[in-house]
Amino acid sequence: MTTRFTSLTSIQDQLRSGSLIVAEVVDHYLERIEATRDLNIYLEVYADEARQQAKAQDQLLADDPQQLPPLFGLVVSHKDVICLKDHGVQGASKILDGFESQFTATALQRLIEAGAIVIGRTNCDEMAMGSDNSHSAFGPTRNAANPEHVPGGSSGGAAVAVQADTCLVALGSDTGGSVRQPAAFCGVYGFKPTYGRISRHGLLAYGSSFDQIGLLAHSVEDVSRTLQVMAGPDEYDATASQSEVPDYARDLPASAKKIAYFPSAFEHPDLDPEIARHNQAFVDRLREQGHTVEPVDFDYLDAIIPAYYVLTTAEASSNLSRYDGVRYGHRSADATTLLDTYRKSRTEGFGPEVKKRIMLGTFVLSAGYYDAYYAQAQKVRRLIYDRTRAILENYDFILMPASPGTAWKLGDKQEDATAMYLADIFTVQANMAGIPAMAIPLATHSNGLPVGIQLMGAPLGEHELLAFCQNL
Repeated sequence: MTTRFTSLTSIQDQLRSGSLIVAEVVDHYLERIEATRDLNIYLEVYADEARQQAKAQDQLLADDPQQLPPLFGLVVSHKDVICLKDHGVQGASKILDGFESQFTATALQRLIEAGAIVIGRTNCDEMAMGSDNSHSAFGPTRNAANPEHVPGGSSGGAAVAVQADTCLVALGSDTGGSVRQPAAFCGVYGFKPTYGRISRHGLLAYGSSFDQIGLLAHSVEDVSRTLQVMAGPDEYDATASQSEVPDYARDLPASAKKIAYFPSAFEHPDLDPEIARHNQAFVDRLREQGHTVEPVDFDYLDAIIPAYYVLTTAEASSNLSRYDGVRYGHRSADATTLLDTYRKSRTEGFGPEVKKRIMLGTFVLSAGYYDAYYAQAQKVRRLIYDRTRAILENYDFILMPASPGTAWKLGDKQEDATAMYLADIFTVQANMAGIPAMAIPLATHSNGLPVGIQLMGAPLGEHELLAFCQNL
């Protein structure tokens, strides 16, 4: 798909030269949003506010071009799990009908203060639970490459927002690949930072020890520039990293890298043969460029998904208990007692996938099964964590497929939850280990759909990972 704007640098150069004004940038994206309504990307569009902000930036550009904020001219969208003050946030769920946030998420606030213009909130799987964006209470988002196919999930709306040229950068959230898998399905870059590198304040919680705000964009450069602004400590989030934030946009000296890959992943029986060939061609290209790419044993690949779903559903069971029909959001009109209010409000407000995960999480945390499931899954997570970090002590990056296949048709996996869960088999490891990872557009499949591949880096090694991806 042809896009008018592919980088913030290009936009800012045109703005400074006078060949473009911010109002034109915003109008272009609003026109694209209107032209792509059939894809069901946005749940709310902030057209008037975006035009007002564009007008203010154009005035600033005319009055004092030396004092422009670093992200002036950047149009962003945010997934419907990231709060914006005085605007709705629902997690694409009926349970939060009519709710407006009283504050702005730290990550989004920092972008706004740096000059970004927020154009709307994007559709997603309900409460960020899903792999194809079909679990939204507002209907599925469709892949712009082929509207009969899914965009991936749960940040499917965010991925299509960039793919369909309705914004330059989109904010999503990544719990087990929810930025990177849809990025691969939609042919854009999708980045998840180290756990804690971006504050989670203002992000609706799914699995608190896994969740991270991530970025989708047309270029590594735009990921780097927005991450630069968003990253850093936050007094509202005790899990935010206190480490110094480097200049992500600064190039690092080019050098040969050591890259590991897992034969168990590259030769996985569920991996599409054509994707496998593209992956091997990418490995060959890296070797031609002088990098060392070596196979490394990783014995836990088949244990990742079971452990992940035990742990995340447990955390979801706890996190989603706050949606009770009493304090905010949907309240059943038929309830007559407090217990009735809880039961009916949650029954009416949550969709089937969310209910399923709450029930699974409650089960694995129950007295009779905690040790058998939750405690064992934590041990598996520790093994994955230790092995992953041990590999990254000897290698700069780990190369992985982004998904076993390309985007499937809408409805194809609705009756087979296990098949949908296994679509995340290659992306979950980064969340289990808390490391940064980038999905990179790789090729176009013979079926016409995008193919991506994934690189994972060392903890807090975003700069090295981004610089490497920039030079691919």
